[in-house]
Amino acid sequence: MIRLLLPVALCCLNLVNLSEAMDQVVMRRENVEQTLTGRIVVKADDGGLLFETRDGVLWAVTPQEQVSSDSNDEPFAYYQPSELADVLLQELPPGFETLQTKHYLICYNTSRAYAQWCGGLFERLYLGFGNYWSNRGFAPKDPPGLLVAVVFADRTSYARYAQRDLGDAVNSIIGYYSLKTNRMTMYDLTGTAGTTQTRGNAQQITQTLSRPEAFGTVATIVHEATHQIVFNCGMHRRYADIPKWLSEGLAVYFESPDLDASKGWRTIGKVNAPRLATFRAYLPRRPADALVQLLQNDDRLRTLEGYAESWALNYFLINAKPKQFQTYMQVLASKPPLVTDKPEDRVAEFRAAFGSDLEALDKEFVRFMSRVK
Repeated sequence: MIRLLLPVALCCLNLVNLSEAMDQVVMRRENVEQTLTGRIVVKADDGGLLFETRDGVLWAVTPQEQVSSDSNDEPFAYYQPSELADVLLQELPPGFETLQTKHYLICYNTSRAYAQWCGGLFERLYLGFGNYWSNRGFAPKDPPGLLVAVVFADRTSYARYAQRDLGDAVNSIIGYYSLKTNRMTMYDLTGTAGTTQTRGNAQQITQTLSRPEAFGTVATIVHEATHQIVFNCGMHRRYADIPKWLSEGLAVYFESPDLDASKGWRTIGKVNAPRLATFRAYLPRRPADALVQLLQNDDRLRTLEGYAESWALNYFLINAKPKQFQTYMQVLASKPPLVTDKPEDRVAEFRAAFGSDLEALDKEFVRFMSRVK
């Protein structure tokens, strides 16, 4: 599940190229004045801005909130790792430390062993994700900066922090990726509420989280980590109108944990048995226009059946229509932020990639999935 956390709306958009210069905006929100340093991503006709700061956070700034703005000849650049770590530690509650890997900055207040375990898990997923798509002609780009993951020691402290983002849903969500902050937030899955120390070394952590009862929780974290990679490797842009069936189904496609391998990720594309069972149970009552419904809007993703069908459709297209899928992904990668597609435009884009006869494609889809084991 992606958390789309844009506090205000921008209208009458004037899309701009990402600024090469360093921009600075002084804004006043809720009687608090703050300075944003970064670059303008979108500028609305009324002067409203979508602004990216050097830590990768996206800010929607209304004209009324703007006190002043300026730019200089200094080129825009994301924070260096040490600078980013300092900024994050100032934002997070006391007691956090940081751990840097090749592509990630892990901020944690649990044990260092668990932070290292998370770093290893994410790096193997990152490597496997890149290899998977490179072998299929869609080479992901390296992100311009480190990917940030925030790991709390226990669910209680996580919920207290995540309440501002998740609201009442915080008690049912164990981890999430935010489009606004570009960060993953989660908690130590080996601990219990109120526990501040993770028990065990990396091997013991793997043993604990390899138990069948832990599969779903680890898969959720991998799911969110996949979202973060997708939105930072050139496949999707944050706040672009990416169909939810595609983004969520793709994350499910990659979510099966591979905790045994020391490198790589062998379970990418593995049949997701629970999702397959849900999809097949849904088939007898699946409406004739289910595919069109899925393409037109995101309402179907409010149910488990919608997630299962989204995974199944991704699975079918990736394996049975790889060239067409690559073409479709390239179209989505070019979408600008904050521009909402009409339902008929979504269907037209899909037809352009996979053919105009959606009824025939849907029948092929159902037949294909009936043979999957």
